[in-house]
Amino acid sequence: MAYRNLIEGNTFSDERGTLNFINAFDMSEIVRFYEITPANTDVIRAWQGHQNEKKWFYCNSGSFVVNLVKIDDFKNPSRALVPERFEISADKTAVLELSGGYATGFKATEDHSKLMVFSNFNLEQSKEDDIRFPLDTWKAKW
Repeated sequence: MAYRNLIEGNTFSDERGTLNFINAFDMSEIVRFYEITPANTDVIRAWQGHQNEKKWFYCNSGSFVVNLVKIDDFKNPSRALVPERFEISADKTAVLELSGGYATGFKATEDHSKLMVFSNFNLEQSKEDDIRFPLDTWKAKW
């Protein structure tokens, strides 16, 4: 069953500096990660779907809009599906957890933003589960 979950963290500050933490983020399923730094705030990376791969998104610099579409049929998805919009930011410590069954799209909303993406699939498994859709497949608020 497809699901999404926002895992919230917290921040601790004292005279030594600031510590961001997400203690509820269980990383035991993760086998790889990568970081995306968009060229600018005009770039929209959408739509990439996975039937089975699970992903987690963490903004460690700047901020992003992330749109999710729960896919009804990966071979012929309905164009009437409505994206669910999330705003994630380095200022609010959280991880967006996403099971397979979704297509994702994202856009930086600040210059020099960085998005870390964690996956439970190795690169070969991910490539076999990767399904792309044109940007205009669904209307999203970026």
